[in-house]
Order: sequence, then structure tokens, then C-alpha cells
Amino acid sequence: MGNVPKAPGTLGSLLAIPAYLAAPVLWRPSLFAALLLVAAVVAAVAIADRADRLIGEHDSGRIVIDEIAGMLVALAGLPPSALAIALAFTAFRVFDIAKPWPAGAVDRSWPGGAGVVLDDVVSGVYANLVARALLALAAAGPA
Repeated sequence: MGNVPKAPGTLGSLLAIPAYLAAPVLWRPSLFAALLLVAAVVAAVAIADRADRLIGEHDSGRIVIDEIAGMLVALAGLPPSALAIALAFTAFRVFDIAKPWPAGAVDRSWPGGAGVVLDDVVSGVYANLVARALLALAAAGPA
């Protein structure tokens, strides 16, 4: 849990970047990387569930494990370049704040840790797809 008065979600998202850089297995799609991400999400759900109960507030800003898990999903399989990280981070923050369907529905209707974390995982999937598309456009060069 964090007690950052301003932008705790942004801080939580930034905390995922060193973890991603320290785990090269996440840079390339693989079964092991997928299993590692699933384990991280399951752990985040359990931690967020406990924090939700301790704080007594669903999806409190003091809980940032959800942003860490979502951001790891946003970065999964992307190259560890400054451009890829910046694209994934920016897209993730936009989707995490906007909560497009089904992220918003998950956040509102799922109780406990699942509701806290899985909306961020959905936002992470969206961010990953956007970052991949933008990286592909950048690699293709000018039209």
C-alpha cells in the first residue's frame, strides 16, 4: 500500500518499470512469461483483496499493486526500449483513468481484489496492443 497524496496510480505504474527491466523473460512472448504474468496477477489480486479489507474502502488510492500488475501486462513482450516503455506507460495511464469497457464494468461490479486488479489488467491489455501498433508504425517509417 502507498500513502502518496498525489497521483498514486502513476507512481504505482512507474514502479512496474524496474521490475520489467529486471525480468528479461518478460521482453519476449513465451509460455514462461505468460505463467509469470498470471502468477503476478494472482498475487496482486490476493494482496489487493487483503488491502481492500484492511482499509475498508474498495479500490482505495492507497492500493497500487493493481497498477503494477496492469503495467506489467502493458509491457509484456515489448522490447525494453525507452520508446516502447513510454508508449506502454502513456497508453496504460490513459486506459487506467478512462476505464473503457469492460474495465469500468469489472471495476464497478467485481468485489474485492479481483475488482481492484482485473480492471487494470484489461487496461494493460489495451495499452499493450496500442503500444505494439505504434511501434509497428514507427518501424515501418514514413509512408
